[in-house]
Amino acid sequence: MDKQLRQMMNEAEQELLRQTEPDRLKKLDEDELIELHGRVRRARNKYSKLYRRRAAAKVTKDGARARASKVNQRTAMKAEVFEDTLARVSRRLARVAWLSADQLREERIAAARAVKGRAAAETGAKAKTKKGSKGSGAKKAKDAPTEKRRTPASTRDAAAARASTRRKQAKRDKR
Repeated sequence: MDKQLRQMMNEAEQELLRQTEPDRLKKLDEDELIELHGRVRRARNKYSKLYRRRAAAKVTKDGARARASKVNQRTAMKAEVFEDTLARVSRRLARVAWLSADQLREERIAAARAVKGRAAAETGAKAKTKKGSKGSGAKKAKDAPTEKRRTPASTRDAAAARASTRRKQAKRDKR
């Protein structure tokens, strides 16, 4: 950002812009980035609305949009600076959120595998103790019919079979 643009900003706005520098953004965690994102978005909305309102008021007064927009150049420049800043913070927040989601997914999968491993170990231990007895539960589980899964293909096939049967029945009923 050039020196002229920095001089337009007050101290609070300059501090907000300093907080969004890439080196400082890397040090922030997800919650801090969310809070910073909100502050930058509010500043962007403030100057965007201010620019539009002033320009709209000037258009009715001057009768031309070009003249009305020239008067508000400072506000428009501030809105643009905060728009760019918001984009930078949004990109960083998206990256951090994606990494956080990836880490949580890995933890969830590891926990599920650990639970599954314990369940398999317990099942193996039970099978070893019942190995010598008659009528073990392991054989019954193998012989039990598997549950049918309803998939889009099976639903389509069932519908086609029903339609075919109904067509045949309608043909017989016409006789």
